[in-house]
Amino acid sequence: MLGEIIAIGDELTSGRILNLTSHFAAHHLFAVGHEIVAMSTIGDSPELIGSALIKALERADFVIVTGGLGPTSDDLTNEAVASALNRPPTLHPEILTKVEAYLAETAVQGQVRAVGVSLEKLAWLPAGAEVLKPESRMAGYALVHNGKPIFFLPGVPEQMKELLTDSVIPRLSAWRPGESRAVRQRLFRIFGLSESEVNRRVGHLEAHNSMIRLGYYPVFPEVHLNLTSLGVSPEEAEGLLALVEAKIREALGLFMYGADGDTLAAVVGRLLGSRGLTLGLAESCTGGLISQQITAVAGSSAYYQGGVCAYSNALKNRALGVTPETIARQGAVSAAVAEDMACGIRALTGADLGLAVTGIAGPAGGSAEKPVGTVFFGLDLQGEVVSARYQFAGSREEIQALSAHTGLDLVRRKLLEQSQALG
Repeated sequence: MLGEIIAIGDELTSGRILNLTSHFAAHHLFAVGHEIVAMSTIGDSPELIGSALIKALERADFVIVTGGLGPTSDDLTNEAVASALNRPPTLHPEILTKVEAYLAETAVQGQVRAVGVSLEKLAWLPAGAEVLKPESRMAGYALVHNGKPIFFLPGVPEQMKELLTDSVIPRLSAWRPGESRAVRQRLFRIFGLSESEVNRRVGHLEAHNSMIRLGYYPVFPEVHLNLTSLGVSPEEAEGLLALVEAKIREALGLFMYGADGDTLAAVVGRLLGSRGLTLGLAESCTGGLISQQITAVAGSSAYYQGGVCAYSNALKNRALGVTPETIARQGAVSAAVAEDMACGIRALTGADLGLAVTGIAGPAGGSAEKPVGTVFFGLDLQGEVVSARYQFAGSREEIQALSAHTGLDLVRRKLLEQSQALG
């Protein structure tokens, strides 16, 4: 399909902020087979916004609009769209309820809103708008005008990226002009398999059923699989979604760690919480990245005891009890050191489970025996100690990201294994 991207904001046209959202959208839309015929950046002017949107609808099959959806007086996208497309503002009670709850919460906390900010305006959208993620507090909606889909996304880069990958691209993959079918979608999150291997395992499901569509999206270091089911009724679409989801889960097994808004750290947290277990981390080559991901999850204090970023051999010895003799004999990057680090962090924090990682992230420091990308993991679960060696490739940042994800995944798999053993 042919698409057009419109980015809105005086901060963009003045050069104060770099337009990263359009670049991200164009790159990812092109990667899944769409052609972007034009990209424009315009200021916060209702007339310009409306004119740009009408012109885009004349030459493109779909339009992506970013920015101008916020609560301040200079956020004018909704008003411009309502006027240009003759779609009067319509109240969305579910959004208003969330806004009122937020206002009550901030009032209790004593927070003061800035002058010119009206959160209530977030609940008024152009007629026909469908909120993209009603369960979240993010702005963002879609509407169909003259048979063409338009997606309005927030200008905040992280929110825009999430909505584009989780909602917009899957909807476009299922879009068929003139179809009046119920659509249901689910996004599966996979770690440890390549995009081509995921396709090999589940591609036949789509080939044998025209009411099923699958989309494959590499989101380093994961692969995301979008399942879209169609039906003559919502019930039929939901039934088909559940049926195919069961087959996908069987085909992917433990490589599929979650769905929709899950993160690997959040899934690990739920497993720890459900078992009443706590975690301690000993990190070397990841430099605290695993700890950052764990603590990014709200409520992680219930199961995360803390960690040590032990980069030097001396700190590995003092904080984690790794002896100089072990390091001299095996090397700082070794199974023995990883296991001692895992045991040491358990002893230091009193956690039920200790995870340790030590490796060579590069670009220097490798050898013939242990090249760059060599990473050892140690795991101590209530006295049961194991280790594993992995060989990663890529830049320093990519090796660190792969190491952090692999460490979390090892914890996830170990907890699932223990749960099965306990029945």
